[in-house]
Amino acid sequence: MINKVKRFLIGRPLKTSELKGEKLGILWGLPILSSDAISSVAYAGQEMLLVLIPVFGLAAYARMSFLTWCVIALLIILVISYRQTIDAYPGGGGAFIVAKENLGPISGIIAGSALSVNYILTVAVSISAGVEQVTSAFQWLEPYRVIIAVALVLILMVGSLRGVRESSKVFGVPSYAFIIGMLALIIGGAFKLMSGYIPPEPDLIKPTNAIALLIMLKAFASGCTALTGVEAVSNAVPNFKKPSTKHAKTVLLLLAIIIFVLFGGTTIMASLYHTVPGENGALLILMAEQIFGHSFMFYYITATTFIILILAANTAYSVFPMLIAVMAKEKYAPKQLGMRGDKLSFDNGIVMLAIVSILLIVGFNANVSSLIGLYAIGVFISFTLSQSGMFVKWIRKKDKHWQLKAAVNGIGAIFSAIVVVVIAVAKFTEGSWLVIVLLPLMVFLLDKVHLHYMSIKEQLKIKDGDYEKFDFSETNYQNKIIVPIESVNNASVRALRYASTICDDVIAFTVAIDDDSAKEIQEKFDRLKTKIPLVVKLSPYRKVVDPLIRFIESTEYEYEPGDMITVLLSEFVVKKWWQKLLHGKTRLFIEKKLLKHKHIVVAVMPLQLRDDNSVRSPKKASHERSKL
Repeated sequence: MINKVKRFLIGRPLKTSELKGEKLGILWGLPILSSDAISSVAYAGQEMLLVLIPVFGLAAYARMSFLTWCVIALLIILVISYRQTIDAYPGGGGAFIVAKENLGPISGIIAGSALSVNYILTVAVSISAGVEQVTSAFQWLEPYRVIIAVALVLILMVGSLRGVRESSKVFGVPSYAFIIGMLALIIGGAFKLMSGYIPPEPDLIKPTNAIALLIMLKAFASGCTALTGVEAVSNAVPNFKKPSTKHAKTVLLLLAIIIFVLFGGTTIMASLYHTVPGENGALLILMAEQIFGHSFMFYYITATTFIILILAANTAYSVFPMLIAVMAKEKYAPKQLGMRGDKLSFDNGIVMLAIVSILLIVGFNANVSSLIGLYAIGVFISFTLSQSGMFVKWIRKKDKHWQLKAAVNGIGAIFSAIVVVVIAVAKFTEGSWLVIVLLPLMVFLLDKVHLHYMSIKEQLKIKDGDYEKFDFSETNYQNKIIVPIESVNNASVRALRYASTICDDVIAFTVAIDDDSAKEIQEKFDRLKTKIPLVVKLSPYRKVVDPLIRFIESTEYEYEPGDMITVLLSEFVVKKWWQKLLHGKTRLFIEKKLLKHKHIVVAVMPLQLRDDNSVRSPKKASHERSKL
């Protein structure tokens, strides 16, 4: 049943050889990997105005325009820098690989952790922003925004699990539809003003005496969310068709042009129309209403804005699993996160991203303003480390034009570091403190993961000179088998019969809570008429493992150092999942305890039980017993 539902949701599994067909070209790579950055147009300007208007009043629009061009200037620097990163590191991993190889493992872990936090927040912020847009247009949906947001996260998760190729076609078209809608908004707004339309002056409070510089920095920090997602292309270079670096650089350039036109254009329109976002609705929706009224274009922009904000989360679903898989490959994350699933996507990373994002959405009540304080700092930490790593690389390598390359990355590192400080200070009380506290904890945990994997690798590694030492013709191991039994039944007898086929030294072992139960099991065991001896140990405190260990280590068992002891555990297997809940996990508990001892091997002898309905059929039951 579960497998049928899985096949229905994500489709047929793909062979490893089909991975090449899952690669992206420019046409679908642009919307899939750039939707996060493109969607920022929908809320970056709005978040700046929400900070500026209460302090500067009508003058807030001029200040927003200035800050927008500062953000765009930073965008240009980052795009040039990341084009160099794509050339230098075509294997993906972006800031994590760059920082690890050039600045050291800890810097790499910080960059990877910061990006991971950013992608998780991308899902939470984008989904919440999309729901905010639609509840602005249809306010009766407001009470259900958290439920809607959680449902959308799950839908995107399923879409991503279906594989890169299928999800690109489903999620790509709406991104282009949004770009067309924004161009229509900008052009339509310009024509309406040229036709003589004079926007009404908003009723704004007079400017306050607040510290202007701090407010400007806070607004700039909010506007920098427009740059989140720029690094996604460099993280996912292997997702592109060959030549992957050329396609990735082209997508990055197109992304920069789109953000320049849309972010700059909507900022100009917001300034000219004096649109005031807030309780009455989101910025783009209010602008669309001013320019188009309640015509088709108003609903088109509302719909495409909602969809692009939802699909912005798909950038995280595309890039986060690949980033965490690269980290897993380098042994800085659990290896399960580096495994491909049925559709050749990194399923575990996708599911993990969805779960953590849902927790954030529920915890912050799907509120964009609350979540956005956590948002941009992570990605700018990764920007800073990535650019610093590239700067160090060019200084060391000193290849052709290295001075120019180093200058570009150096400038990028400086400006990114400044933005990190600005966001940390300006957004500290709004949530950036949480990321600042969380990152060191993540770095500590990932470093522990790495040390664990490296320790295991070192202990399991066979050195070149050791191969000749292994002589399978001579072994000092003497095998003994102990079969713990709870009672004399079909499962335990089957295990005893199997043990006697592979070893002559077999002992049955049981624990009784009192003399009566010991006598009862001994009588039943004697009826088997087997030469296998039964050892019965009394355990008034109902412990099972401790008496078994004491028996193995006692002189009674005649255990010699170097002997290998196989403990063969019998277990019955039921048919239905709910039936498993009705039985204890004694076998797992025993196995966990025994595996701590180097000289003990634990094996399991399963007995597959028939369906409950067969109990009503004596013939079928008799036939099943004859198989045992």
